[in-house]
Amino acid sequence: MACIALACSDTVTQRWLPLPQPYTEDEARIFALQIAPQVLASGSGVERAIEVDGQFVGVIGLKGTDCNVAKTEAGYWLGPWARGRGIAAKALCAITDWALDTQGIGRVEVMVAPGNTASLATARKSLFIEEGTLRRAGHLHDGPVDLVILSRLADDPRPALAQL
Repeated sequence: MACIALACSDTVTQRWLPLPQPYTEDEARIFALQIAPQVLASGSGVERAIEVDGQFVGVIGLKGTDCNVAKTEAGYWLGPWARGRGIAAKALCAITDWALDTQGIGRVEVMVAPGNTASLATARKSLFIEEGTLRRAGHLHDGPVDLVILSRLADDPRPALAQL
């Protein structure tokens, strides 16, 4: 739980995600032991740890899954110790391919605040296609924020994982 709390307390993570402030080990425990299992049990999504060489580095997930229209939204974050190595792009490709290939999903969306250049780069590197900007569609600690919407469809080109 300490690694989740540390990553979610990071100033960059806090800037782009509307997480509790402060983000404590109790918050991490609630996320890992209550929220993530509830999301899975409800069928609305899935949350998974990202590990590299056995070390926790972040979280990748799907949320807002709607099987009636075969779409879901991917979200991801990394601890500061793991950024800048292409880990998020590999995780995003893996969960997207899994959803498109095995879960009956035809569309995976990513929504990112325009100023979050690292997250936008991750989505673009994963061959998500930018569709536009949703005005005031999100909320961060500073208030409402626009969100850039990107998507990948089941029949869109896929990046070669070896190139990520």
